[in-house]
Amino acid sequence: MGLQKLEIKKNIQKEEDKNLSFRIFDLDRERLGEYLQPHKKDHFCIIVMETGHLEVHIEEKTHHLKPGKISVIFPEQVQFISNPGEDLKGKIILFEEILFCSDILKNELSTYNVNLSTQLNCTILSPKDFERSKNLLEIIQDIYMNPSLIKKEQARFYIKIFLLGLIESIHGLHPVLYKETTDKPLYVRFKKYLNQHYKEQRTVQYYAEKLAITPKKLNSITKKHCGETAIHAIHNRILMEIKRQLLFSDLTHKEIAFDLGFNSPSALNKFVKSKLKETPTELQQELAQMYNG
Repeated sequence: MGLQKLEIKKNIQKEEDKNLSFRIFDLDRERLGEYLQPHKKDHFCIIVMETGHLEVHIEEKTHHLKPGKISVIFPEQVQFISNPGEDLKGKIILFEEILFCSDILKNELSTYNVNLSTQLNCTILSPKDFERSKNLLEIIQDIYMNPSLIKKEQARFYIKIFLLGLIESIHGLHPVLYKETTDKPLYVRFKKYLNQHYKEQRTVQYYAEKLAITPKKLNSITKKHCGETAIHAIHNRILMEIKRQLLFSDLTHKEIAFDLGFNSPSALNKFVKSKLKETPTELQQELAQMYNG
């Protein structure tokens, strides 16, 4: 696709950066210069908003960031920023993938890994937790400005603590679920099962049986919490993955079809056509234009 890929090792602001696996900066319009065009990163990027506003575009979604919101952008996600306000204040944290994926996702938090790469794209903490996070970031920034061997290890743990707080805030939750409801656990479990099985299981009946409820009850729950029927939620999850693979992977349409459980490329074609009124080829061209045009 020819997208620019930003590498953390090339982001050298001071001599010590050559031996650091993380960076942390104050958020301002000048810092956002290279982020205004579509690109990928080989590292994680966290944007923490204290004042002002901006829009962060990640894959197919646009997230409106305002004070108190936090966006975690994962390596290889197509992204760019638009409409930054004049009164921006906050932090940008960059760190290498091994710090998060190897140490946290693959080991310590395997049970928490429920589509985190999209759930963490935009989240919000309680005012109390946000203030604690700001204090952590100040400590990390102090270490960044004056690193030592011991302090670098401390920074790694502080970043993990910060991430753990974010993960705990969204674990299994859909954004509309911050208000407690009696059937929230069922919706959470449905989303978890869907993320695990969407490639093989595409019927409402399957997920209803997993939850020990009727399809009618599952539809009622999904309509309540995300404004769509269960079958639409299933189809939208498949469509999201189709778009990601068309954007990110070098797989052929045939390979994508079989990876996602379609019987043939024509079945994939028919599914996309029925949902989006265009073929996978047309969709791929549209996505390329969106991020390269």
